[in-house]
Order: sequence, then C-alpha cells, then structure tokens
Amino acid sequence: MSTLLTDARLVTPTGVIESGWIRIADGRIGEIGSGSPPDHAKPRALHGRWVVPGFIDLHVHGGGGHAMLSEDPDEVLAAVASHRAHGTTSTLASLVSAPLDELLAALAAVRDVVRAGSMRAGLVGSHLEGPFLSPLRAGAHDPRRLLRPDRAILDRLLDAADGTLRVITLAPELPGGIDLVRHAVAAGVIVAIGHSDADLAQANAAFDAGASLVTHLFNGMRPWHHRQPGLVGAALSRPGVVSELINDGIHLHDATARVAFAAASAGRICLVTDCIATAGEGSFRLGDAEVRVDGDAVRLAGTQTLAGSTLTMDRALRRAVQVLGVPMAVAVDAASSTPARVLGIDDRVGKLEAGRGADLVVLSDALDVEAVMVGGEWTTSGRLFNR
Repeated sequence: MSTLLTDARLVTPTGVIESGWIRIADGRIGEIGSGSPPDHAKPRALHGRWVVPGFIDLHVHGGGGHAMLSEDPDEVLAAVASHRAHGTTSTLASLVSAPLDELLAALAAVRDVVRAGSMRAGLVGSHLEGPFLSPLRAGAHDPRRLLRPDRAILDRLLDAADGTLRVITLAPELPGGIDLVRHAVAAGVIVAIGHSDADLAQANAAFDAGASLVTHLFNGMRPWHHRQPGLVGAALSRPGVVSELINDGIHLHDATARVAFAAASAGRICLVTDCIATAGEGSFRLGDAEVRVDGDAVRLAGTQTLAGSTLTMDRALRRAVQVLGVPMAVAVDAASSTPARVLGIDDRVGKLEAGRGADLVVLSDALDVEAVMVGGEWTTSGRLFNR
C-alpha cells in the first residue's frame, strides 16, 4: 500500500520544507520532496498542514484512566493507546517506586507487550523511576518504597524485564549509587539522574560513570543556585547530557523552560509528559498514593506536592512553540528526534527521512493533532481522512 501526501509543511532533519510532499510505502518513508511529486499518483493534499515525525515520550505513567504500573498487559496497552491519539507513536512505560514484587510483575507485563511487537504497539520498553531515589527529593514517591542502591535487587529487576528495561532513574549520591550507575550502564540500561540531592561534583561523577539523562530537569532535585549549581548546572553545562522537560506551565515557570532551551545545545532537551493514569478531574492512584487532579495540576491528596501531570505530547509541543517561542524545528527535535536518539531507535523512527518507519503526525496551523500514522497506517484520522 502506498500513500502520497502533498501540499504539506514537512519538518525534516535539514529544516522545514514548505509545499512539500512525502511518499509512504510498505510502512516506511519512501521519498520526500518539494513542489509537485514526480508522478501522477492520486495524492492526499494537506493544504499547508504540518507533518512531523511521531512523538516519543520517555516518561509516562499512564493515561486515559489506565496505569503503566500493572501486571496486566492489556492495561499497559490501553495506557499506550490513550497517548497515541495525541501523536505519541513510541513510548516507555514509566513505573513509580512500589513494592519490589509489584515492580517485578509490571516489568514482566511490559516485557510481554514488547515481545509481542513493541514498535507496532508503540511500547519500546520500561523506565524505572525508582526505587533507588533520595528521600530528600522523593516528591510524590512513597518514602517507604525507596531503597538504597543494591546490585542484587537491580539484577532481579533486570531479569524480570529480560532486556526491555531501557531507562532507570536513580540518585547517585546515595551510598553505592555510582557503582549502581556503572552496573546499569554495563547491562545496557540508560541511567537518568533524578529525585536526587546531588551536588555538582556528585552529578558529574555520575555522568563520568556513564549516566547520560536527567529526569524532569529542575523538578525533584536541589534548586539551582549561582554558587551551588548542583544537578541542574551539571546537566545544562555537560556536553552530551540530555534533560527531560515537563512543559505544562505548572512544573516549570515558562521563563525557566525558556532558559533550559536556551542553555542546552541542540539535541539536549526532551519534552516528556510524566502523565499519570488520569481520565479527567478527581482522585486517582499513583502507585500506593492517592492523587488529586484539579484542572491541569496533579498533586498528592491533601498536599501541594506535584505528582505527575495530565500533559500530552501534542500539548507539550504546542506550548513550546506558541508560549515559549521555540522554533518549530527545535520543538519537534525535542519531541521526536532527540528521544529517538536517546533510546537508540533513531535509525528507525524520530525523523522524516527516506528509509525510516512511517510514524508521523499531521498537525493543523494551531498545532492540533489531525491525524496519526504508525507503520504506514492511519491510527487516528479524525475528520481529515476516511480510514
């Protein structure tokens, strides 16, 4: 099956192509060009709409009322599907700190989904946000579920995931933390620093040991200070380190988000959602904790502590462009290309480029999602196309 999209604004690795066209065949991007395509195949004209690579979310706990922390693969798939309608074509399943048996079961459920065909389902693997976190920076994580870094426990988690644990967030300043960074990296896991009270030296020691990612920059870490820059300063000044950003206007002041984009060199910011299993306002569960959704804010019940978000990747991109003033190509890089590179799947997805998988999103002038394609097939088309 071949699809030809014309009269589109294509965001490619080399910039925006105005009045562009893109041909899709056998689930992959075949050709890209500008002006008129070189044949007379029946096109689908997009009338100036944006076409961008599918969004890739490194940090999501659930959505649509469904949680990633579940031993039921169908529950995990339902959470993934709820984000697909918002343009997320690849995601990790983020697991909050929980009793060890629950984490082992949840990792096994993610493993089963991945083994059944992750790129088709959109699930790339799991992300353990804990349990090796600092009690001083626990945020919404239940302090009773936090553990000191322990290689034997990590090995049990790795065994349950069986190669599908892609990212682990930990606090390297804890006793044994740096050793655990090395052990995880040697096992092929991406180590993110987060929920950490690390100072500058401790953060840089973790990066020297192989850590390469920072979990939701500014949140869950000691605040930036001009004489004590801490993890924030290490992250923004360290070449090669990528930082997640929750761009919902709640976790960060917009000026802070602008600083992060301005300070990090190209390809070092990832937009993430940190979305929980919310299905509207009211009370929900995040691991053992009860959380309350009020508007767009999620907090631990009875407190002002933020506990994830209701954010989706399309809204994160839209805010980056329309509120922060980030150029479209830079915002798309943060939503697609950079997270693909972090996960090592950028040879398959994350860019509009010939030969890559046809995971893409069609956006209106207002940057609302109008259609989503995964593997060359429309999964969400709204009013734009008849499926």
